[in-house]
Amino acid sequence: FRSTERFKKEDDLDSLINEIFEDPNFDKKSFKLKPKSSGNTSVSAPIQGRGKSCNPVYLGGSAAPCGIGTTTSQRSCDHLRCTACDFWVVSYDDYMWDKSCDYLFFRNNMPEFHKLKTKLVKKQGARAYACQCSWRTIVELTDLQTDHQLRWVCGKH
Repeated sequence: FRSTERFKKEDDLDSLINEIFEDPNFDKKSFKLKPKSSGNTSVSAPIQGRGKSCNPVYLGGSAAPCGIGTTTSQRSCDHLRCTACDFWVVSYDDYMWDKSCDYLFFRNNMPEFHKLKTKLVKKQGARAYACQCSWRTIVELTDLQTDHQLRWVCGKH
């Protein structure tokens, strides 16, 4: 039920955005996209194609390459978005989240690295992921579908 509701909301949002662009009074020349700035410390893979989504979506430790994940190219998605809190997911290579992390910590400190780093612990091979409502430390390449509590989706590359 929730997944169909989520996709319906995303479809509605896409429809609204398309309506704006199709409006004859909308001046496309004056519209500029701001570059996405995430707190990622990982180096992004070269752009493999705009508008593509990971399928399946993988999370991985710092040894896992980032980019568009497919069944044949198992890469950690570095454009994750949370459908619960509507925040971009940040990730930090070679760090893990301290056990004392809680919901309020992320709610109050996202997405500012200088605030988040107080709960980041160095751990070679790990990658710490977080949005404003959820967080994970990942070491091995993991299919996102195996974690039913996370509401993260690929935000398209």
